[in-house]
Amino acid sequence: MNSQGKTSLCHLCLVIAACLAVTISLAAQVNTTTTEARGMPSHEATIERGEVVYVSGNDLVVKMSDGELRHFSNVPETAKATVDGKELSIHELKPGMQLTRTTIVSTTPKTITTVQTVTGKVWNVMPPNSVILTLENGENQKFKVPPGQKFTVDGQEVDIWGVKKGMVLSATKINEEPVTEAQQQARVSGTAPAPPPPPPAEAPILIAQAEPAPVPVAEPEALPKTSSPVPLFGLLGLLLTGSSLGLRLFRS
Repeated sequence: MNSQGKTSLCHLCLVIAACLAVTISLAAQVNTTTTEARGMPSHEATIERGEVVYVSGNDLVVKMSDGELRHFSNVPETAKATVDGKELSIHELKPGMQLTRTTIVSTTPKTITTVQTVTGKVWNVMPPNSVILTLENGENQKFKVPPGQKFTVDGQEVDIWGVKKGMVLSATKINEEPVTEAQQQARVSGTAPAPPPPPPAEAPILIAQAEPAPVPVAEPEALPKTSSPVPLFGLLGLLLTGSSLGLRLFRS
């Protein structure tokens, strides 16, 4: 690198350093501090109920409790629903599932207080709107004067009408801005549809069983006839004949 290039580089470095010095100096002239005061948060819950009627990919259609069909497109993969104690993704939802989405919005009131302090020598004053101060680095800077602004001069407070050229003064600007911070949390829970009832049990079929036929009691067989009554009559005749003979002999 030739000497001319080195000289240009040195000049550039000096310019950058000077700009940084001015920036740091100007920043040091106006001191700004910011504080934040938080109030008591409030919570509001919103509950919505519906039934899954259609699921395809990352698209979900839910029939709300008021009958409205609501289409949720491009449901993220990170979205989960707790159904019967299990975390399910969009791809695991089924038609008929009952979903409940609880949305809790937490609102916290805050007050942001910004305090700006500047010290300098009055170069020019244009009441009641502005004042030009010569800062410690010798630069002149114009400041707008808000209504009611007070300045401290030799330990005493004066308004813009009491400021004169050549005075060394300090001014403090306090700005309070109320803001509201809102946070939203949504939780989806649900239940799976009840299983279909079992088919009705068939009526029992009565099977008729024939009772065993009673065993017939065998009647005693008739005794076979072994003789004819004729011999009996003969025997009786013989006895009578013998009796008559005996009587005759007894009489004789």
